[in-house]
Amino acid sequence: MVKHVILWQLKDELSAEEKENVKKGIKEGLEGLKGKIEGLREIKVNITSLPSSTADLMLDSTFDNAECLKNYSTNPAHVEVANSRVRPFTKTRSCLDFEI
Repeated sequence: MVKHVILWQLKDELSAEEKENVKKGIKEGLEGLKGKIEGLREIKVNITSLPSSTADLMLDSTFDNAECLKNYSTNPAHVEVANSRVRPFTKTRSCLDFEI
């Protein structure tokens, strides 16, 4: 099994209300991929952070293996969510992939 964890910071120019709407859209889009991509076991997006956080939201996902994670990255359903709901609104992305 492989964990895929992403931390994002949203763009500074977004208002607080826009940031909340963007976070909800990212959560809905990414969590909606469960059951649609082979080898994707679990996917959760945390959009509620404490003031001490340096990231705005986190993706925590689990895959059967590294090959399934690789296929996820190019899957059209994932690419659509990433291109429409994530990339236009984020300024930084940090990723950690590891075996469990």
